[in-house]
Amino acid sequence: MNIEITSFLDDDSETFTYVVEDKASSKAVIIDPVLDFDYSAGRVHTASAQKIADFVDERGLLVEWVLETHAHADHLSAAPFFKRKYNAKIGIGARITEVQKIFKALFNLEKEFLPNGAQFDRLFEEGETLEVGNMRFEVMHVPGHTPADIAYLLNNESVFVGDTMFMPDVGTARCDFPGGSATTLYDSIHRILALPEDTKIYVCHDYPTKHRTHESKVTVGEQREYNIHVKDGVSKDEFVKMREARDATLSMPRLILPSIQVNVRAGELPPPESNDVSYIKVPINQL
Repeated sequence: MNIEITSFLDDDSETFTYVVEDKASSKAVIIDPVLDFDYSAGRVHTASAQKIADFVDERGLLVEWVLETHAHADHLSAAPFFKRKYNAKIGIGARITEVQKIFKALFNLEKEFLPNGAQFDRLFEEGETLEVGNMRFEVMHVPGHTPADIAYLLNNESVFVGDTMFMPDVGTARCDFPGGSATTLYDSIHRILALPEDTKIYVCHDYPTKHRTHESKVTVGEQREYNIHVKDGVSKDEFVKMREARDATLSMPRLILPSIQVNVRAGELPPPESNDVSYIKVPINQL
């Protein structure tokens, strides 16, 4: 196999980051990297990102891109770490501008923050492709969890689905964030499930049951047969009813407030104020 995919699990947020490498050219991309954040102390650090960098350096890889599936609500992005270290570019779905507009208003962000996506190096549209060495990533716009979610289909063999769906015994992503839609998510997931049954699905998160450890990979066929929320035979009406009822019982992710404020900026911290300190805002009674 000329393409190798290596997963790195962030235990705190149960997030998988992927290093995808083309062995022939040694070119690589990193998908959904995590910046460590101690909320109680207000401190960020890069231990998790450095482990990935050590792996990259040991293998002599040339990191050309950091690819985000969406603006995550459960962890801060480490994309700037890799941009500065490897001169990598950062890409995300083009509809991130809608998410930026929503959260610029919610957090009353500084006037200099423009919700035009310019914080990223490339905004990917549905159907666009990105070629890195012998790797060809096709962009699938798969909204529902957020308006801007995308999946990356690699060489028609593997697909990185972000938060659209999880392992079969966990189900699917919540849809109650601003701009989310259970109806839209159902349609997006079924675009993914229409891929050949042996297509490998790489999830962004796993929340394992007590009977297993963390897993990052499953096939389209296994999802269609076993996913507790969207297996074959589950209608759109059934899914929407289940998803909306379940979402109504969920609390907000622990790191949603810092994560969104950072991730809509392509992982950069808010600009320092007059005392040279960056601050994360907490809007009261808004979420």
